[in-house]
Amino acid sequence: MQELLINIKHCNICKDHLALGPRPVVSTHPDSKIVIIGQAPGTKVHASGVPWDDASGKQLRKWLDVTDEAFYDEKKFAIIPMGFCYPGKGKTGDLPPRPECAPQWHKPLFDELKNVDLVILIGMYAQNYYLGKQTQKTLTETVANFKEYLPKYLPLPHPSPRNRFWLTKNPWFEVEVLPELRKRIKDLV
Repeated sequence: MQELLINIKHCNICKDHLALGPRPVVSTHPDSKIVIIGQAPGTKVHASGVPWDDASGKQLRKWLDVTDEAFYDEKKFAIIPMGFCYPGKGKTGDLPPRPECAPQWHKPLFDELKNVDLVILIGMYAQNYYLGKQTQKTLTETVANFKEYLPKYLPLPHPSPRNRFWLTKNPWFEVEVLPELRKRIKDLV
């Protein structure tokens, strides 16, 4: 796994498309029990090199009900984004994850992860990639039907502060999904 992570850290297959240049961000260990697959690092994470080191990460840790120490314990959580580098700014937020990353690196990473009990799919890019035709018409429907994907996958919306409106509009998320998420996390860590 160490050689694979070194190769990822030195990856530059999409460098010509990255406004800030390549800086792959990934965190994993062969003993990881839970894999978190998000979109791609934002500018703060690009600057720090620490996954989920931003407001979205703080919200995600609240959802998971874990401390920073537990979250960054690679034996507990592998953090594998769909795009490993900051993709740049778009009209309404960051650009989508670069399409080269997941096909290039996800399978080799999962081949090294032998103890995974849960894969948390954050956002539609991760859900579409891993659930394929099993995804619902919308992210909201996919998250609402989370039990269909258990025990292997658990789909979540993005924990971005920009999603406050979504959370307000979908109060069932905190009532139904978060307790199940927290129970599974507690059982595994």
